[in-house]
Amino acid sequence: MSGASSIATFHPLLKAFHWLVAVLVFAIWPLGKVISFVRDDAKTGFYLWHESLGFLVLWLMLARLCVRFLTETPAREPMPAAQAWLADSVQWALYLVLIGMPISGFLATNAHGFALQWFGVLPVWSPIDKSPAIAPVLSAVHYWLSWMLLALVTLHIAGALFHRVVRRDRTLDRML
Repeated sequence: MSGASSIATFHPLLKAFHWLVAVLVFAIWPLGKVISFVRDDAKTGFYLWHESLGFLVLWLMLARLCVRFLTETPAREPMPAAQAWLADSVQWALYLVLIGMPISGFLATNAHGFALQWFGVLPVWSPIDKSPAIAPVLSAVHYWLSWMLLALVTLHIAGALFHRVVRRDRTLDRML
């Protein structure tokens, strides 16, 4: 059911998930990058917000995928095949990274010996306990996914601007 149809825009739930995740990414990404510069007595609060918001993104992305597969996709503006392939590749890579990042961050945190207390209230069960052997690997995966996310978001925004400013088509309108 996710093939192209004649509807003009994405399902309202998909739009809501898209923009909510976008806002959260623009809050979480810099928060994660500044943690290492924060005084030790304030780091716990930064980690709490970074991890809790990241865990929220995971669940929003999983819900978004469900809605994406259960609703119709609006017809795409005509474009060269290579451009359509790039758009699809960036879109699906964003989905993978936005699911992989919170999972790798959550597992890395647990492997370092810190259980997630979602927003300081709800303890979240983890499939792994403190595991010093794999903690650095999970942290590295999370770190490199963060830079992939930055690159993909940049490509995604550049593509949206290209369609709006250069091509002057309605591609961006599908998500507005």
